[in-house]
Amino acid sequence: MTNIFELKGIEHIYNNRKALDIKHLAISKGDIIGVRGPNGSGKTTLLKLLAFAMRPTKGTLFFNGKPEFPFSKHVRFSITLLTQEPYLLKRTVYENISYGLKIRHKHGFAGNSDKQIKMKIRIAMSYVGLDFNAFSNRKWDELSGGEAQRVAMAARIVLKPDVLLLDEPTASVDIESAKKIREAARNARDKWGTTVVVASHDRNWLDEVCDNHIHLVEGSIVS
Repeated sequence: MTNIFELKGIEHIYNNRKALDIKHLAISKGDIIGVRGPNGSGKTTLLKLLAFAMRPTKGTLFFNGKPEFPFSKHVRFSITLLTQEPYLLKRTVYENISYGLKIRHKHGFAGNSDKQIKMKIRIAMSYVGLDFNAFSNRKWDELSGGEAQRVAMAARIVLKPDVLLLDEPTASVDIESAKKIREAARNARDKWGTTVVVASHDRNWLDEVCDNHIHLVEGSIVS
């Protein structure tokens, strides 16, 4: 199977401390990969590197067989990251979910007319269990924590990304929201072939949905 990511000789240092030390790691297209490990083990650092949100101190990250760098045009619209805290625009639910599609439209992506955007948003909201009529006009500060995280998830899956990175996405939400976010992650892989990398302390969820696991301890892969 083709690798979507390959990491070679990766080291990353924070405040004179080696936060990540990975000699080699390959992730196949369409896999769901679980990342586990104690707090401070390097999980978030790894996801930020995979998102090309920062450059490693040493080493090379390959995406689809080519070395890439932070904010490269080749990865900008292919990879999306959902963090534990749902950072939303101070706008309505509809505007939050449509934002990425409109940015893509400005960069020449077809299929993002206003009518098509509305249809895509309706579908994405259904995947995370939010009724379009009830929630689309709600403002960001009228949502519960779980609802806000579901909106943030919908804003990512509406893009049908090649890669969906999830950093403890269900750690601070209610049971129903956690269930919907998990289902949406699996649907992204099953429907569009999205590669999913999820860091979580929920071992039951990782064991249930993941094809493979990465276990980090003090920045290194131990299994």
